[in-house]
Amino acid sequence: MKLYFSPGACSLATHIVLRELDLGFDSERVDTKTKVTGSGANFYDINPDGYVPALQLDNGEIITEGVAILQYLADQHPQSKLAPAPGSWERTQLHRQLNFISAELHKSFSPLFRGAEGDARTAAIDTLGVKFKHFDRLFADGRPYVMGDTFTVADAYLFTVLSWTRVVQVDLSPWPVLVAYLERVGARKPVQDALVAEGLVAA
Repeated sequence: MKLYFSPGACSLATHIVLRELDLGFDSERVDTKTKVTGSGANFYDINPDGYVPALQLDNGEIITEGVAILQYLADQHPQSKLAPAPGSWERTQLHRQLNFISAELHKSFSPLFRGAEGDARTAAIDTLGVKFKHFDRLFADGRPYVMGDTFTVADAYLFTVLSWTRVVQVDLSPWPVLVAYLERVGARKPVQDALVAEGLVAA
């Protein structure tokens, strides 16, 4: 397999899951501005939408959209328990959390990545605060991970998106439960290995 990624982008979630599964894979960096890959390829030829991640399978097929990739990988390796069984109540809850992360939390960072200032920045941070409360409530019961005691693909995605608070300089300290969550997930070896491989932390 080959993962097309950009360091620290939402493709980090797929990178983490590949390492959680201990799968052999190649990776190729994508310049998200020029849409040129590390080997000089036009990324639009790989994913016409121009977004990372894109995962090329051994048979040459390419999967795009992070949530789809995460669930595909988990379903190919059910023994990993990175996703509950399809059709189960627990799987429905995983869908719910993945959809919230994607549609609500992930998208709420967009104004800050576009350089919002002044009132626009304040409004964007306030919006993020509303989304943070969803997970603040979720972890109020003391669970270590999104789905309970077991690390799943939702944690790879949530960790990735919450990590963006450091990039856009949003103070997460009003949500100590989320700060602790980032530290807990970040301490996992596959997560550390992915961060090191993308040059986000020192080896």
